[in-house]
Amino acid sequence: MREERRQVHRVTACKVEEDYRLWLRFDDGLEGSVSLGNLLEIGAFKLWRDVREFEKVSVDPETATVTWEGGIRLDPEILYQDLAARGSR
Repeated sequence: MREERRQVHRVTACKVEEDYRLWLRFDDGLEGSVSLGNLLEIGAFKLWRDVREFEKVSVDPETATVTWEGGIRLDPEILYQDLAARGSR
């Protein structure tokens, strides 16, 4: 039986944009913006209502995804698929 290997996409850069958007670049060159404002009413994401908290985003070099203080991390595969589905480059 052949084992199927799933490619793991890694975030290499991110930048905060207006209206709770993040510009992301992935290791294969895919880049674009994702909107995260729809998360503001969910659990730990309520902290982002203070935009200064949202702006504290960084790329975790170990896991290669975006992260915030307090342990918030977003799955890089979901972010990648969102950008790829919209034809970002």
